[in-house]
Amino acid sequence: MKTTHKTPTPKVIPMNPQDIQKGSLGSSIWIVVLTLSKESLGSKKAGWFALEDRVDFRWLIRYTPQNNFMTDVVKFPYLYQTMPNILSISTGILKLLKHFNWTWVGIIAPDDDSSLRFVQVLKEGIEQNGACIEFIEIFNHINVLPQEKILKINDTIYKSSCNVIIAHFNIENMWFFNGDIHFLEKSGKVYITITDMDFPLTYPVELSYKNNTLLFTGVKKHIPSFLKFIREVNPIMFPDNDITKNWWTGLCDNQCPQNIKRSCSTEENHYNISPCENTQFASSYNIYNAVYVLAHALKDMLFSGSGKTTMWNGDRQRLSDYLPWKLHHYLKNLHFKNILGEEIIFDGIGDLPIEYSIINMIFLPNGTLKHEIVGSYKPYAPPDEDFTINEKMIMWEAEFTQTPPQSRCTQSCAPGYRKLPREGKPVCCYDCIPCSIGEISNQTDMDSCMKCPEHQWPNEKRDACVPKMIVFLSYQEPLGIILMLISIFFFLISAVILGIFINYRDTPIVRSNNRNLSYILLVSLMLCFLCSLIFVGHPEEVTCILRQTAFGITFSISLSSVLAKTITVVMAFQTTKPGSKLRKWMGSRVSYSIVLSCSLLQVILCLVWLGTAPPFPHRNMQAEDGTIQIECKEGSAIAFYCVLGYLGFLAGISFIVAFLARNLPDSFNEAKYITFSMLVFCSVWVSFIPTYQSTRGKYMVAVEIFAILASGSGILGCIFIPKCYIILLRPERNNKEYIIRK
Repeated sequence: MKTTHKTPTPKVIPMNPQDIQKGSLGSSIWIVVLTLSKESLGSKKAGWFALEDRVDFRWLIRYTPQNNFMTDVVKFPYLYQTMPNILSISTGILKLLKHFNWTWVGIIAPDDDSSLRFVQVLKEGIEQNGACIEFIEIFNHINVLPQEKILKINDTIYKSSCNVIIAHFNIENMWFFNGDIHFLEKSGKVYITITDMDFPLTYPVELSYKNNTLLFTGVKKHIPSFLKFIREVNPIMFPDNDITKNWWTGLCDNQCPQNIKRSCSTEENHYNISPCENTQFASSYNIYNAVYVLAHALKDMLFSGSGKTTMWNGDRQRLSDYLPWKLHHYLKNLHFKNILGEEIIFDGIGDLPIEYSIINMIFLPNGTLKHEIVGSYKPYAPPDEDFTINEKMIMWEAEFTQTPPQSRCTQSCAPGYRKLPREGKPVCCYDCIPCSIGEISNQTDMDSCMKCPEHQWPNEKRDACVPKMIVFLSYQEPLGIILMLISIFFFLISAVILGIFINYRDTPIVRSNNRNLSYILLVSLMLCFLCSLIFVGHPEEVTCILRQTAFGITFSISLSSVLAKTITVVMAFQTTKPGSKLRKWMGSRVSYSIVLSCSLLQVILCLVWLGTAPPFPHRNMQAEDGTIQIECKEGSAIAFYCVLGYLGFLAGISFIVAFLARNLPDSFNEAKYITFSMLVFCSVWVSFIPTYQSTRGKYMVAVEIFAILASGSGILGCIFIPKCYIILLRPERNNKEYIIRK
């Protein structure tokens, strides 16, 4: 069975402006109704009335920031407001903090539900952005602050290290809070305030207010003809309302222009209201929108369908049957442009897309307060267009040593450094330490450093990656030049000795030591000295192949020649014995066979090496910090050490044979010289292996060149220098008579 409720007759009363002034209607329009008719809608004449009986507190149109307990759309499904939700400002404040890189802040707010919720949301956003809160001070928004609370807040502000304080005030507590705390007079701090109130255009000069305040407030709109309307309203309409009378009288500071048709009181005004300024009406635009929202919704409801009224027949009682919940449908779908051309449409939670202004309060020395709009925040705009700030327009107080002022727990970590959190401190308090080797930080306050790509290395400041230096043993650097000159020097010495031997080829000392083997040995040593030049310069594929193979083959020829010389000495002594069978082996063929066969084995080893895993150029990124070492990789380490091992084998055999033949009775016995030369050779290459393994890059190449030059010069000096001494300086010994006598 459907139950019907009798609708009580509403009591319609005129709205008294005194209610607005005292706030009895507060920030809401409680089922405000315009007495409408077809004629009144056409002529825009309307009378203001309110339904006093059927008030449903779940349905409100508010024109100031709402309380948070009213944000529940389930409990308050019919809540609409023409001012953005106070919580939406928190995002704008976070963007302001991020823009100026303010990461160390304090918060002051009253203890009402809306402010506490705002503080909670702001705190979460600040921490999510990596910033920190040094303190949060909450004060009672109703009662006068006790002295101990005033002292506590003052002490907190003065002792705080943060230079930015976010203060949320409403119209009831803004001025008495400043009267107790004097926050506008404190220097060295930036105050970000949020308030919905107006500020006067003058201030007492003796208070020494500082230019340190940025104010978030709803955008003030100048309603066309609104000031003219206010001036021309006759206060005689409200004969029993002194507050209304004084308020209107004070608008023009008792100085009424002659062309304004209104009753002007000649009584002295006791209210500090700036004359004839539209800025005195902070909420006028919001109230204006709220009234027109309701008017348009009522119009849509009353004239829905055919365009003619289906609900209105002049009986005010019937209108109450459709309020409030039936009006909700029309409010939710409302969409129109107001007198300023701005679109009025509610979002899903009943808010209008209205923006905020960021105002710099500038206290001029002449006692004038200037409101400079320096930025804006549009909660409903796209993320990259919702926040703007013009730093050049902001006037900071002179006490700030840096503009814009900084607010950090610690100084920023410059590029090249990273943050190291302090134990037991907020994340904003940290030390700065340099980036590790191979890492950079190219921004301030980086939590960690970044590794450079493999082919790059940090610069000196460690704030950028630069290409690594290409390093190889070149002809332009001192080490390369020295080694090159030494190689050429020994090559020339070998050539000179070869020339001497050719010139004195018929002398006994040259002939007795198998001059052809001497020629081969000298030529091979010259090639050994020249092949060391291949090791200098930028490694290429061809040079990498030639380096080790040329070195291995030329040295094998040299050692084969030394071995052939040693064997020739032994065989020559043995043939002097009666009945020796070695006489038939005496001759140059044996020596040549030894040189050829021993060298051929090395050639085969090198060919196998080149056929399986040849040497190749390699970019070594890890050999030395900040460099790319261009080097020749052996390809096959086994093949490389087989080549060296074979050279060691030839040197060892030559050393043993020469050592055994060192005491043979022969005036031109080379065995003892060969012994010393092989001793030098083996010593050099035995020490070469560990040194070669422990070096990298160009120094590895230099070690190998040194080994080639040292071992080659050892053979050259031990075998040929004594002969040259006799040939050039002691020619009397270079004859048969001396040999026979010896």
